[in-house]
Amino acid sequence: MAMNYKCMNPFEFTLPTKIIFGPGCVKQLAEEIAAIGGKKPLIITDPGIRKAGIDRIVTDLLDKAGIEYGLFDGVEANPKDVNAEAAAREARACGADFLIAVGGGSPIDCAKAVGVLLAHDAEFIKPYEGKTAATLPNPPLITIPTTSGTGSEITFSSVITDTKNKYKMTVKSPYTAATTALCDPELTISVPPAVTAATGVDALTHSIEGFTATCSEPIGDAAALYSIELIAGNLVKAYKDGSDLEARSNMLMASMLGGISFSHSDVASVHCIAEALGSMYDLPHGTCNAIFLPYVMEYNMDYCVDRYARVAGALGLTYDSDEDGAAKAVAYVKQLTKDVELPTFASLDPDPADFPALADMAYKNGSNDSNPRPMTAADYEALLKIVYEAGV
Repeated sequence: MAMNYKCMNPFEFTLPTKIIFGPGCVKQLAEEIAAIGGKKPLIITDPGIRKAGIDRIVTDLLDKAGIEYGLFDGVEANPKDVNAEAAAREARACGADFLIAVGGGSPIDCAKAVGVLLAHDAEFIKPYEGKTAATLPNPPLITIPTTSGTGSEITFSSVITDTKNKYKMTVKSPYTAATTALCDPELTISVPPAVTAATGVDALTHSIEGFTATCSEPIGDAAALYSIELIAGNLVKAYKDGSDLEARSNMLMASMLGGISFSHSDVASVHCIAEALGSMYDLPHGTCNAIFLPYVMEYNMDYCVDRYARVAGALGLTYDSDEDGAAKAVAYVKQLTKDVELPTFASLDPDPADFPALADMAYKNGSNDSNPRPMTAADYEALLKIVYEAGV
C-alpha cells in the first residue's frame, strides 16, 4: 500500500558561508584571505582571548604572510552596541577592508554588526535592528570560533545589547553571514570545563529549539538531529577531558550544525528568557540557555511530543511511545545539566522582584511566537519562579 506523506511546507535555504573544518585548519588563513581578495583586516576579539594568547595564533599567521592588520579587543560579554560602534571606528581609522572575528559568539556577533555599520557607512547599529534593515553586503568576514556553543560563525544573526534601552536586539540578514568560517577544534582545547559545559548545552539548546520551533524546515531539522547525537556522545567527554581532540572536534561540529538549524528556523522561549536575563543582569547567554532548557522542554512537552520523541532517539534513548520518548528526553537533559555541573538559576542571584519585568521582556521577544507552546508574560513569570525555587 502506498504511504501517505504529509505535504511539506515551502521553504528557502541559504548558506553563503564557506566552511573549512578540521584540526589545524586555521593555518589556511592566509590562503583564504587571498581568496577573498582582502588587503588589511581588523581583528575583532575580546580580552579573554588576548589573555589566553589565542589571538597570537592568528597574528603570527598574518605576520608570516606579510599581511598588515588592525586589532580591536574591546568586545564585552553580551556584546554591546557601543562595542560594535567603537570597532567600526577602528576599522575605518586603520583602513581595514575586511574583518576577522576570533573568539566565541560575542566577538563574532560584534564583527557582524561592525560589517553592517561599514557597509551602510553608519555610526550607530540601532537603525539596523530586525530582519530587513540591513540591505547592503557586508565587507568580507572570516570567523574563527574558539568555543563550541553559539554556531555564530555560520549564522545570519548578530545579537547586540541596546545599552540605552537595556535589551538584546537582533540584526539579521544573509548579508551578515561570514564569508569563510575556519573551524579548528584545536583552538577549543583550552576552554575551561565550566565554559565547555555552558556552551555545550547552549549548542544543544540551539538544536532542540531549532528542531521544535513552529517555523522549522527539513534541512535544518537534519542538522539539528545530528548535532543532538554528537552532543550526547561527546559533551561529557569534553567536559571531563578538555584535551580529548575527538570530543572537541565533535562538539565544534555539533555547535556549527546547531547554528545551521536555528538560523534557518528560529529559537524559542529558552532564548527569550536568556536574552531577557542577559539584558537585565548581563549574565552569560550560554549559561542562561543551559539552565532553562530542561524546564522549557518540560513546559512544552505536550505540544510537540512527537518532536521530543525524535530528540530522544537522537540522544540515543529507547522508548515505547512518543509520550515515553518525550518524557525521557526531558529527563535526559535535566540529568545532563547536573552531570556537567551547571549552576542553578538561584545561584546567579537574580532578584525575584524583577521577574515580572523579565517575563514581559521575554514575552515581547521576536522569537516568542516560534515556541511550540504559546507563552504569555504570566507563563514566563511562573516559569521563572519554578526554576528559581528549584535551585534555592
